[in-house]
Amino acid sequence: MTAQETSRVLVALATRLAAADEGQSGALWRLTQESRQLDANLVRLPADASVPGHVEAALDVLLVVVDGAGHLDDGVSLQELEPGVVAWLPKAAPRGLRAGPRGLAYLTVHRRRPGLTIGGRTAAAEEGGEAACALDRVCPACGRMRAEARAPFCSWCGEEVGAA
Repeated sequence: MTAQETSRVLVALATRLAAADEGQSGALWRLTQESRQLDANLVRLPADASVPGHVEAALDVLLVVVDGAGHLDDGVSLQELEPGVVAWLPKAAPRGLRAGPRGLAYLTVHRRRPGLTIGGRTAAAEEGGEAACALDRVCPACGRMRAEARAPFCSWCGEEVGAA
């Protein structure tokens, strides 16, 4: 441990949520310490918005509901989400989120993603990838589509991308 690595409070989630603009969604905060082994993001979905069902092949994710309500879709059933609920999203398991009428704010915590590697071509690459009109929503760090074009951070990897 270096002299700069000390235990400390990083953020008051309720305060960060209250300080965000009314319509601001996407990642509102992220863990940024250089020597970290974890990634964490505070994400807000607006009322009735969703994160489409998908499978995360590389990482387990812990999701902690901070505010609002909604549902977790595991591909089989819908599970209620409300403040204080903690959900485990195992790697390779289907997951999707749907915010309720008041929106949904949650903290995700997972092992830090490995660096980008050169790999095989994906089906999307074979088909030409995303439409050119959506390129502004592609995160330059992880290459995934951001759910919210105006989000200051990518909700997948937490990298700052600036408002579009």
